[in-house]
Amino acid sequence: MLAAISRALEERDQTQGHGDRVAALAEAVAARLDWEPERIAAICFGARLHDIGKLAVRRSVLRKPGPLTSEEEVEMRAHPRAGAALVLPLRDARQALPCVLFHHERWDGLGYPSGLHGRSIPLEARLIAVADAFDAMTSPRLYSAPLATDHALAEIGRCAGTQFDPAVADIFLDVWGEQAEGWRRRAAS
Repeated sequence: MLAAISRALEERDQTQGHGDRVAALAEAVAARLDWEPERIAAICFGARLHDIGKLAVRRSVLRKPGPLTSEEEVEMRAHPRAGAALVLPLRDARQALPCVLFHHERWDGLGYPSGLHGRSIPLEARLIAVADAFDAMTSPRLYSAPLATDHALAEIGRCAGTQFDPAVADIFLDVWGEQAEGWRRRAAS
């Protein structure tokens, strides 16, 4: 049910396939980290639901083609907590909670909603943050054209240690280099 809601949200904010692409990227990195199958399944589930809190964001804000006002930015930044409120009561979905609530935290502590930093951010959320940012940069959005893959990869590298966990960013870049062709085919389908 939640996955269907997440897909409907992607239609609402015109990011079709975003959750599935983030899940595929996260799955590859989690496999490199030698996670158990249950943990990999949990991060894939969390990746598909990570933006579910955008249901609480007005469509006009989600689809705005230009910069957000300060009020709109506050509304958008509330989506992780709104998503957590949706997921928390559902016992079978609680495994997604770290991905939903903390995917906009930053390694340097300048993220939201809690200003967590470094290893205080759950590893699942640190991994989703990299995969989410990469997909956002390389996908067409109303407010920006997609970046070339090489440029997005350079951004991931540049932001390692500030926005992203440097170890996770490095693993992401390594895995991308090894699996790029397969991911490109998946993204095109």
